[in-house]
Amino acid sequence: MKLKNVLITGASGGLASQLVDKIEAENIILLSRNIEPLVEKYEGNSAIHLYECDITDNEQVKIICQNISKRFGALNLLINNAGFGEFKNFINFSYEEIVAMFDVNVLGLMNITKQFLPGMIEQKSGQIINIASMAGKMATAQSSIYSATKYAVVGFSDALRLELKDSNIFVTTVNPGPIKTDFFAKADPSGEYLKKVDFIVLSPDKVAQKIVNVIGKKKREVNLPLAMTFAAKSYQLFPRIGDMLAGGLFNLK
Repeated sequence: MKLKNVLITGASGGLASQLVDKIEAENIILLSRNIEPLVEKYEGNSAIHLYECDITDNEQVKIICQNISKRFGALNLLINNAGFGEFKNFINFSYEEIVAMFDVNVLGLMNITKQFLPGMIEQKSGQIINIASMAGKMATAQSSIYSATKYAVVGFSDALRLELKDSNIFVTTVNPGPIKTDFFAKADPSGEYLKKVDFIVLSPDKVAQKIVNVIGKKKREVNLPLAMTFAAKSYQLFPRIGDMLAGGLFNLK
């Protein structure tokens, strides 16, 4: 299915790069805090449109999103991919670090959605794909702030889906486990966590393909990998077993 207008936030990340390669669209609009690395990469590709945007800056977001809407019209697909995490004990987080993570992972995502949703409602169609995390289904130690932001994304998506159920606008939440991207350069500078969870680490290519497979479909959520999906379900249905899994098998930070 070839779409007209697709917008992806967090465009400089490895997952976004794979999505761009796999999505067929007349216009693929990429938002990133720093577009410099993307300029050369997509030079000569007339379907790719780059916008430098700090999604934590409300005034900047409003101006850029208005310009995009005027130029391209309503979006057919919005993929809220921007986000970051940091793994350490809650007591070691500063207030500023907590605010920064919520600003990007939650408030930025909501603000971008709010800017483009009216256009989707007016055209009576569209899809919003929010990249959350398995951390938003099952919390583990040293992920208190990151998990809190992703739980918020899941809750926001679930409520928005209900609000839009009669508007022909689909809301899909994607909950991946660890993906082998630059995300871990900040979340796990030592690289030790990534080594320990190597048996469940996902490739950006695989996650991107799973996302592409649900474009245009009324899919509630995508959870992967299978092992963590099972653990997350156990966490919800059998809390004590869930705590054992979260505090044992999947507590490798």
